[in-house]
Amino acid sequence: MRTAEKLLNDLKNLQKEVEDKLGITEDQKDLENIHIEFLGKKGKLTSILKALGSVSGEERGKIGKIANELKATLENSIDQRRGDLRKQYYEKLKDTEWFDATVLPPRFPAGFHFGETAGHIHPISAMQKKLEDIFTSMGFSIMDGPQIETDYHNFGALNFTEDHPAREMQDTFYTTSEHLLRTHTSAVQIRGMRKLTPPMRMIVPGRVFRYEEIDASHEHTFYQMEGMLIDRYVSVSNLLHLMHTLLGEIFQKQVEVRLRPGYFPFVEPGFELDMKCLICGGKGCPVCKQSGWSEVLPCGLVHPNVIKSGGLDPEKWQGAAFGLGLNRLVMMWYGIEDIRYFQNPDPEFLYQF
Repeated sequence: MRTAEKLLNDLKNLQKEVEDKLGITEDQKDLENIHIEFLGKKGKLTSILKALGSVSGEERGKIGKIANELKATLENSIDQRRGDLRKQYYEKLKDTEWFDATVLPPRFPAGFHFGETAGHIHPISAMQKKLEDIFTSMGFSIMDGPQIETDYHNFGALNFTEDHPAREMQDTFYTTSEHLLRTHTSAVQIRGMRKLTPPMRMIVPGRVFRYEEIDASHEHTFYQMEGMLIDRYVSVSNLLHLMHTLLGEIFQKQVEVRLRPGYFPFVEPGFELDMKCLICGGKGCPVCKQSGWSEVLPCGLVHPNVIKSGGLDPEKWQGAAFGLGLNRLVMMWYGIEDIRYFQNPDPEFLYQF
């Protein structure tokens, strides 16, 4: 058990250790590591403060104040060092790199024609626009959110437990600033519920990231469209009707679907909606993992805890949510057999559309 004197001495030693490291670091990455090591959520300062419960109330308040002042001082020192390193970087850069803003861009002769290489809409962008038109015609608002997210919006507010496997490094890209690259567009649900007034309908298209092993049907960077509706009474029947209407509008024909139970922390009950693979006609191929079915639409009724996180009363409001995989919809629409083509820099891929 630490005494008040021991805690104060630990804080003093921590300050000296940080200042010594700041004096020798010459790299921005090392600087961020210092910040995490000493001031991060699981850093040394937090570890010291966990022992505050072992001292008296009067001493606890005194030490807590000193710790807060120390944290502010160290944050300022790190920011100042960050600025110094940035200034040094640009001082070196100006000797080797320069840009003359007075130079005119190249001019093309009259009648010059770029031909087919002038530019093309990416098929994912085209599919996103198509979906936005369908949903806005049904009264949905289009929302957006940051791709670099907080743990709270990506996991905590969506009813993920602290030990949920999706939080582990094998599924999520974490940043050195203790943020993460969002793993789903569901991260915008809470912001949407707090911004809009119920009853509400919203969609959230955008890019998401997973630490995946890349193959014909998996990518580390791909596109989703989250959908959510909140009203007084929402049932599974409402959700299924919406999904059937949506897929019919997308493909302009009836597609064969199946509904399987699925587990997602933010919905209860949860489902996986699969459609018969349009690449192989249900015979089995790499896109559908030889199953004949392609998973395109996880969905379910919004969990009461998520509604509560959005600032609404789950006794008064109910909701349904669904997530569309834009990459897979495009693959079904155009018959694209490998998801890796979407990140391929070869312009010949785009010229087909």
